[in-house]
Amino acid sequence: MAAAIELDRVSKRYTLGEFRGGGDAVRDVISASVRRMVRIERAPQPREHWALRDVSVTAEQGETIGIIGRNGAGKTTLLKIVTRITEPTSGVSRTRGRVGALLEVGTGFHPELTGRENVYLNGAVLGMSRREIERNFEEIVEFAGVARFLDTPVKRYSSGMYLRLAFAVAAHLQAEIMAVDEVLAVGDLEFQRKCLNKMDSLEEEGRTVMFVTHNLDAVARLCRTSIWLDGGKVAAYGPTKEVMRAYLTSGAARSHERAFAGEAGLPASLELVRILDASGAPATVLPRDEPFVIEVQFVLHEPVPTLDFAVFLHDLRGLRVLEEAWSETAPAERGAPGRYVARIEIPALLAVGEYVTGVWLGSVYQTLAFETDILRFRLQGDSHGRNDRIVQLGLPWDVSRANVSD
Repeated sequence: MAAAIELDRVSKRYTLGEFRGGGDAVRDVISASVRRMVRIERAPQPREHWALRDVSVTAEQGETIGIIGRNGAGKTTLLKIVTRITEPTSGVSRTRGRVGALLEVGTGFHPELTGRENVYLNGAVLGMSRREIERNFEEIVEFAGVARFLDTPVKRYSSGMYLRLAFAVAAHLQAEIMAVDEVLAVGDLEFQRKCLNKMDSLEEEGRTVMFVTHNLDAVARLCRTSIWLDGGKVAAYGPTKEVMRAYLTSGAARSHERAFAGEAGLPASLELVRILDASGAPATVLPRDEPFVIEVQFVLHEPVPTLDFAVFLHDLRGLRVLEEAWSETAPAERGAPGRYVARIEIPALLAVGEYVTGVWLGSVYQTLAFETDILRFRLQGDSHGRNDRIVQLGLPWDVSRANVSD
């Protein structure tokens, strides 16, 4: 049987600074006039950016492949080539079967239309027939949990309701191949579990899935095979456990701190993340039986309502062993501009071993920074031969010798 997806030495090049005009629309004429007015004598030559370089991947029917990597690694570009949203510059991309895309959740929603009307509109945008939408309508509404608000314009929905409905529509595409990009970030924890279960069911139904996410736990759960992209090239490809270990161990620096150059134009940016031992000294090797501190420094350049951030730890298998968000204990009023230093003390509960720390910074409306593999450190001590456990609490036992009567 032929593979469902075949990518053979696929490359994708973009030209930065290139403008291809020639349109007759009023906006094209105005744009061209402005460009002529501000033209400088020595305009910089267009620069090439290779989003992908010689990427080869094969996915069999019913297989789920995870795609991991840092921001800008080419993950979304790869999915856009698979779904034929864009064509490769070189190489060959083949798909066998109808392809569905969950790339930009909510594309095709109109704020003035009701939830009911947007189900039909969004479904049509995604390529579903009216008959398909009608057949799945009740299931879509139940999945999203918005039945009470179905005849309310979506501009009055909360961001969570809007995203839940959008995902529910996209998740019910009847396609043999699904390209999924970071959709598990929508909604609350309960809804994210529903999303994971839906992803599980896709494979059970024999559908082929290519899955891009920063959620390494989800990759470990859903994907037997993964590909790690780094700078548009394949850094590792094979069993998920091996790929994830390579990604985590190479990406995180064995250093007690890491500085960041903030991305221009965003309302907030990370500045520094570091690890401190119980005495407050920077460290990369820490005693297992003592607490340690993770410090995060960030800047708000403008107000960020509902500001939140989280620190999380992975082991080298990609298992998220700890995650703590500021919003769980934060004051209601937060997000004023300024420079912030946040510290969280991790008690002596994790087992001996290697860990990687990550940070998320954002709000209920957007992600401003998401770094999954910032620093790598080791908790040193005696594992007592139990190397697979996650926590090492040293809980006391109450053992007494029972009197056994004859």
